[in-house]
Amino acid sequence: MLRIAVQAKGRLFEETMALLEESDIKLSTTKRTLLVQSPNFPIEVLFLRDDDIPQTVATGVADLGIVGENEFMEKEEDAEIIKRLGFSKCRLSLAMPKDLEYLGLSWFNGKKIATSYPVILRNFLKKNGVNAEIHVITGSVEVSPGIGLADAIFDIVSSGSTLVSNRLKEVEVVMKSEALLIGNKNMSDEKKAVLEELLFRMNAVKTAEDKKYVLMNAPKDKLEEIIDVLPGMKSPTVMPLAQEGWCSVHTVLDEKRFWEIIGKLKALGAEGILVLPIEKMIV
Repeated sequence: MLRIAVQAKGRLFEETMALLEESDIKLSTTKRTLLVQSPNFPIEVLFLRDDDIPQTVATGVADLGIVGENEFMEKEEDAEIIKRLGFSKCRLSLAMPKDLEYLGLSWFNGKKIATSYPVILRNFLKKNGVNAEIHVITGSVEVSPGIGLADAIFDIVSSGSTLVSNRLKEVEVVMKSEALLIGNKNMSDEKKAVLEELLFRMNAVKTAEDKKYVLMNAPKDKLEEIIDVLPGMKSPTVMPLAQEGWCSVHTVLDEKRFWEIIGKLKALGAEGILVLPIEKMIV
């Protein structure tokens, strides 16, 4: 049985549970308990505070954890990064009152910076030769300059709206963060086998993200040009149609270039274009 620690609430919790569900790992969260076992996969989920997850994995209380990269770097625990998951993205940045002029990192010399991430900040300041006082605070870090508690802040930024509402401006991005799957370095071979199956399922789900399965009717005399337009996973599937001079083409398209490519296909005479979502993709 593999034990995975996940955040007990918030955006990271929601996105983690969605990934597990899409990986066909059933979990009952109607009655929230500390530990929930899956009835269809050898895994149990341990719900914790996000800042407790790195230590829980490093000490072997849990075999795996899904945690923000910012928390993993801050805690400096001896666990390994197994997979970057690509969701819950944010950045850790230095911010200062928006009415003040910023001329570079030297501005922070002699200043007091409020943060919940003193380890990451201290390492950054040391690397860049900045001598500033770090004031550790939990909770609403962004209010610190406004009440005279600090000159600047170092905190998580997503949209930046919280900074704006507190009359602050982001001036230095120190690190970018996303959800990580981390693991204990001393897992047994039996648990590693379960982990491989879990990664196989997760990879199938992640590979299918932002992909569309596209079917179209194409004139045979334009088939070569149509295939040249398609940046599919591999060579597209081509099948003859009952109507003379036409064939059916099946392929996979990345949603980012979808409309651009569809326009080119239509210009080449493709018709009856059908677009389907992809739930999972095995490559």
